[in-house]
Amino acid sequence: MFGVFTEAAGEDQPDVNVVLSAYSQQGDPALYEVYYSGLKKFIESVLDCHRAELSQVFYPLFVHMYLELVYNNHEGEAKAFFEKFSGDQECYYEEDLRILSSLTKKEHMRGNETLLDFRTSKFVLRISRDSYQLLKRHLQERQNNQIWNIIQEHLYIDIFDGMPRSKSQIDAMSGSLAGEAKREANKAKVYYGLLKEPEIELPLDDEDEEAENEEGKPKKKKPKKDSTGSKSKKQDPNAPSQTRIPLPELKDSDKLDKIMYMKESTKRIRLGPDNLPSICFYTFLNAYQGLTAVDVTDDSSLIAGGFADSTVRVWSVTPKKLRKVKTAADLNLIDKESDDVLERIMDDKTASESKCLYGHSGAVYGISFSPDRNYLLSSSEDGTVRLWSLLTFTCLVGYKGHNYPVWDTQFSPYGYYFVSGGHDRVARLWATDHHQPLRIFAGHLADVTCTRFHPNANYVATGSSDRTIRLWDVLNGNCVRIFTGHKGPIHALAFSPNGKFLASGATDGRVLLWDIGHGLMVGELKGHTDTIYSLRFSRDGEILGSGSMDNTVRLWDAMKAFDDLETDDFTAATGHIHLQDNSQELLLGTYMTKSTPVIHLHFTRRNLLLAAGAYNP
Repeated sequence: MFGVFTEAAGEDQPDVNVVLSAYSQQGDPALYEVYYSGLKKFIESVLDCHRAELSQVFYPLFVHMYLELVYNNHEGEAKAFFEKFSGDQECYYEEDLRILSSLTKKEHMRGNETLLDFRTSKFVLRISRDSYQLLKRHLQERQNNQIWNIIQEHLYIDIFDGMPRSKSQIDAMSGSLAGEAKREANKAKVYYGLLKEPEIELPLDDEDEEAENEEGKPKKKKPKKDSTGSKSKKQDPNAPSQTRIPLPELKDSDKLDKIMYMKESTKRIRLGPDNLPSICFYTFLNAYQGLTAVDVTDDSSLIAGGFADSTVRVWSVTPKKLRKVKTAADLNLIDKESDDVLERIMDDKTASESKCLYGHSGAVYGISFSPDRNYLLSSSEDGTVRLWSLLTFTCLVGYKGHNYPVWDTQFSPYGYYFVSGGHDRVARLWATDHHQPLRIFAGHLADVTCTRFHPNANYVATGSSDRTIRLWDVLNGNCVRIFTGHKGPIHALAFSPNGKFLASGATDGRVLLWDIGHGLMVGELKGHTDTIYSLRFSRDGEILGSGSMDNTVRLWDAMKAFDDLETDDFTAATGHIHLQDNSQELLLGTYMTKSTPVIHLHFTRRNLLLAAGAYNP
C-alpha cells in the first residue's frame, strides 16, 4: 500500500490523472466549510479523553478536502477553506502546509511528488475503539457522507482496545508525512544481537609497545562486553546466525588489527556521569570549498572531508604521513619474500600530510572509510558513489544507480557491503565487487537523508525527509521497523554498541531513542536548538554524544536513559509509551564551539571523543 513509486517522479510513474481522479466524486463545494466546522465542533465537545485522539483526524481531512476542492477547479472555495482552517493544524505541519498553499490550480497537482504520495498512501491514525465508535456514530447520524467517504478512502485507522492516548503520547509519535506506523509494521522479529567474535589469541608480551604506536592500526567497530575481549562463548539468543548473510573472511592483516584493537581496549577509559570523556575538536579553517561530510577511521588515524567543490580530502592525524604505492616498474624490483615487503612497496617520495581525490562532479555529501582502512567511499550530488583506494589514492569504481543526488553512504562494519541513500527516495545495498546494487530498499515517501548499518551488519537503518526512520533486513530487503515521531527531516542515526537501541536526530533539534526489539520510542532528549547532524555512542555505550548546527556538542547519559525502561508486553501491544520528561537529568554536559557547526563525532578506542566541523566566521 505504501511506496507506490519506486523511482522519483518522472520515470514510470502511475498516470497522475488516475491517482488524482479519486478526487472527482465531490460534494457541494460550498458545504465543505460547513462539514469541517461541524466535525470540529463535535470533536471539541467530546470528553477530554477522546478529544486528543479524534483531533488527529483534522490534518489529513483538511488536506484531502482542500485537494478535492482544488482538483475540481473550485479555486475560490479552496482558498477560503485553507485560510479559515489552516491555522488550526498542529505547528509541526507548517512546512507541509506551506507547500500545500502554493497548490491552487489543478495543473499544479501534476508532477508534485509529495502530493501524489499523500494521495496514494493512506494516512495512518491510531485511535482507541471507544473514540472511533464516537466518531463513526456522529458522522453516520449527520449523514455527513463527504467526510465519511474521505475517512474510508484515504485514512487507515489502526484501532486498539484499551485506554485512549493522551495528547502528549500522540504528539510524541505524530508528525510524519503519512501519519504513524501501523502497529503491524513493527511486529516482525529483529535479530539485534551481535555476532560472535572470532577467537584470536592475544600475545602477552609488552616489548612491542613502541611498534604498536607506530603501526597502531586495530580494527572493526565491534563493541566488547569487557576490556580483555574474553566474550562469553555462548551465542546471543537475539543474534542472527553467523552465516545469515555471507561476510568476508578475516585476512591475516585483519587479525593483526584485531589484536591491536584488543590491546587498545585494555586502556579504554570507563565513562559515566562522573567520568566524562575529553573532547578533541578538529576545526576545518578556511574551508571555503564548503565542508559537507566528515569521517574518521575506526583507529582514529585518518580523517577525511567531503566538500561542496566536489573534492574529497584525506588527512593523516598521526605523525605517519600518507604514501602511495610505488609504480609497477619499481614494484618489480622488490624482493617479494622479504619480511618488510609491505613497507617496501610504499613510495616515500609521495609522503604528505594530506591527499586530494578528484573525480566527482558535484558536492560530496557522504563519506565512509572501510574498516580495514584500504578504501574510502564518497557519495555525491552527481548521483554516483565512488570507491577510492587509500593505497594509490585513485578512484577504483563509480557506482551508478541513483539518478539524483546521493545524500549518504556507509560501509558495513565488516567491510565489503555498503549502503547508499538519495533523493530518489530509495536506499541501495551494494557489494564493492558488483556494479549493480544487491538490494533496493523502497518505501520512504521522500529523500533518504542518512543511512547506517547495524553493528551485526544484518540490518540497515535509513532516515528520511518524510520524517520517519525505517529498519531494513539485508537478507530479503524487507522493512522490519517504521519509527515515527520526528517533526523534521532526519539527519543523524546511531546504533548502540550492543545493537539493542537506535538514536536519531533531526532538524527539529530532538534526539529520539528507540528500542529495536519492541519497536518503541523509549526516550526523547531535548536541548539542541538546531538541526542535529551527528550522533555517536561511546565504545561501551554509556554515553551518547550529539553534535548540532547550534555549534554545540552535548553528552547524554545513555545508561540511565535505557535502564529506566518499563517495556512490558502491554506497552508493546498498544504502543503507549509514557515518556518521562527527564532531558535535564540525562544531559551530562554542553560544550560550545566559537562558531563551528558540529558535523561529525567519533569515539576513539580509548573513549576520547573527536568532533569535527568547519569554522563559520
